[in-house]
Amino acid sequence: MTETTNVVKDAVAAGRTSLGIELGSTRIKACLVLTDDPTQVVATGSHEWENQFVDRTWTYSLEDVWSGVQAAYAALSDSIRKRYGLAVASFDAIGVSAMMHGYLAFDAEDHLLTPFRTWRNTRTGPAATELTDLFGVNIPLRWSIAHLHQAVLDEEEHVGEVRTLTTLAGYVHWRLTGQKVLGVGDASGVFPIDPVTKNYDAKLRESYDSLVADRHPGFRLAEVLPSVLAAGAQAGSLTSEGAALLDTSGTLRAGIPFCPPEGDAGTGMVATCAVAPRTGNVSAGTSIFSMVVLERSLSRVHEELDVVTTPAGDPVAMVHCNNGASELSAWVRLFSDFATAAGQPIDGDAVFETLFTQALAGESDAGGLLAYNHLSGEPIAGLSEGRPLVVRTPDSTLSLPNFMRAQIYGVFATLALGMRVLAEEGVKIDAMYAHGGLFKTAGVAQRVLAGAIDAPVAVAETAGEGGAWGIAVLAAYTVKADGRDLGAYLSDAVFGDSAFAVVEPSADDVAGFARYLERYRAGLAAERAAVDALA
Repeated sequence: MTETTNVVKDAVAAGRTSLGIELGSTRIKACLVLTDDPTQVVATGSHEWENQFVDRTWTYSLEDVWSGVQAAYAALSDSIRKRYGLAVASFDAIGVSAMMHGYLAFDAEDHLLTPFRTWRNTRTGPAATELTDLFGVNIPLRWSIAHLHQAVLDEEEHVGEVRTLTTLAGYVHWRLTGQKVLGVGDASGVFPIDPVTKNYDAKLRESYDSLVADRHPGFRLAEVLPSVLAAGAQAGSLTSEGAALLDTSGTLRAGIPFCPPEGDAGTGMVATCAVAPRTGNVSAGTSIFSMVVLERSLSRVHEELDVVTTPAGDPVAMVHCNNGASELSAWVRLFSDFATAAGQPIDGDAVFETLFTQALAGESDAGGLLAYNHLSGEPIAGLSEGRPLVVRTPDSTLSLPNFMRAQIYGVFATLALGMRVLAEEGVKIDAMYAHGGLFKTAGVAQRVLAGAIDAPVAVAETAGEGGAWGIAVLAAYTVKADGRDLGAYLSDAVFGDSAFAVVEPSADDVAGFARYLERYRAGLAAERAAVDALA
């Protein structure tokens, strides 16, 4: 056993580690790091899951939440047992992260009042419009307050019984610790945050209470929303019931402190060291979004831009797209199935690498091909529902390189529409950091993104670990802050020696993507027609 392995084993045995758990759209992942050196990933465990479309609502069952969390934790524990011969009993700290936004409403007895409504649902348009006009702040369709108010407008019977409204991360944290709290970044997708107090905007909260007073006398948002905490605060500790819920083997001990639960946007910022002004990050998965830390307030309300916060509470402009890499992955699976049918099966990662590499050989504007990746509604594109399409004109050049470039362009196209609004606001970006599985094939998606936003794009070695690693880092920060703000801690203790691969935008890629995006805008009419025609 090497000296490094012995050091890690001793740390695991002594509980000098920090655990992060993230519930993503398609995978629940657990990630364990050394508290003293969070760049050292000790072990990971994961569990795949999928949302269901039930009664025209995108949802996950709470039973699947817990079976998935338990499976991911068990896989991590098994990995540690096999490698180090240890049964893990404790950690320095734990953190929970999950998909932001959505609607989890509970009554006074903590019973779920309606199936979990995820960020992917887009039927909250009337509520979002009314609240945007009332607050003077853009309220996106997926925000928790939009879901609540739509239920009010639709006169859903359960609204009068709501006593707790939280997010998925907030719910899991609550069950494990007994504390109804949210990290400020996650809370900023529930209700607007006051940049001075770093808490829910009190005036806007009062405005909402007045708005619904006639329908629901006595309703007070302050009584149903979780408390807000910034990164570094202790947010409760693991209860005996929580320990048994997380670790079905009964080995884990109660009393472990927790950091505030965060959304996947916040953990993505941490995972890429993008928490300072003029920096930003792009996270690509089932959804895709960018986060740009602001130097100043935006000049006006833009429906393409959310104003949320970093886990420390600093204002961020967010461009969120419901549709990310799912349709691209479906095409990759199709090519993989063809290889298998032809008697030449190829490993999944090799299929991705081969097809992504082909994209670099395509024409800079994808040869006239267009790919729309909309499996669900996309507010930025004006779509209430999605219909994936590949469209081309007769004079386009249909080739594998052009097809793959169009597919990767399609992942970033809606994001680019929002990023152009940000550029028109005069927001400057010194560096954009990217993470997620889309960036595992070195230099491909990274180069495309640089051309799409006309800015340098950096990818760190930890990019593939994603938000589970990010929330593990936030858990370690709760223990090791030592008076440092989050940005200083990340720079000093986490990313000081990290190597970033940086790709500068090329003039050819910038011009080619601009031509693609111009056709993409025009072709959205065909996408809307498909939504209308194909029920």
